[in-house]
Amino acid sequence: MNTHDFRFHGADLRALPSGALHWPGEDLLVVSDLHFGKSARLSAVGGAALPPYETRDTLLKLDADLEATQASRVICLGDSFDAIGIADELPEDDRLWILRLQAGRSWIWIEGNHDPDPAALGGTHLAEARIGPLLFRHIAQDGASAEVSGHYHPKALLNLRGRRLSRPCFLIDAARLIMPAYGAYTGGLRCDRAPLNTMMGDGATAILTGPKPCALPMPRRTLPAAVPPGTMRG
Repeated sequence: MNTHDFRFHGADLRALPSGALHWPGEDLLVVSDLHFGKSARLSAVGGAALPPYETRDTLLKLDADLEATQASRVICLGDSFDAIGIADELPEDDRLWILRLQAGRSWIWIEGNHDPDPAALGGTHLAEARIGPLLFRHIAQDGASAEVSGHYHPKALLNLRGRRLSRPCFLIDAARLIMPAYGAYTGGLRCDRAPLNTMMGDGATAILTGPKPCALPMPRRTLPAAVPPGTMRG
């Protein structure tokens, strides 16, 4: 598996092609914004029609990453489920698949803005978790340090040889690491737009997901005023 290895606050981490984060030293795999049940939730409220198998596509990817890394610990970094109670509406095969992935592993569900309540599945439900020097939560907070979060679904838009390329990406600066959305059909927010382009510090890096993850200076543009973290609903 191609990875992009980097160091963040003393932790040796790997950005995986899928958008997952692997911390070999802690035997930990971190994923963010799975949004299980998104197609069912949109269908129920008369929203945009999405293919009904987005949860299965996400589980296939997660299954492959766990097989490749053999991680015994998992953190799902919030918005794992697209709405409160949606875990109960998942097809039985998908629920059993999640339980199979949890078997023999320490599994933490971090609460998100879409899923603040515990799901009726295995694992532990926490507001945030600290492992070694790193703090894991769903939405970045002002003044945080060594923070790993999700919520914003960052993506980078690049012009390469006359072609426009859009890729989900990790964003990293001296204080925080913001992860891309892992779920299928989750969309994204360009990192050169507010609030990402104002909340990430000077020298921030974007690590593009894809077959060969690669790092580059975070694309950004100047806006007249900063927008505080947490103002965008993921």
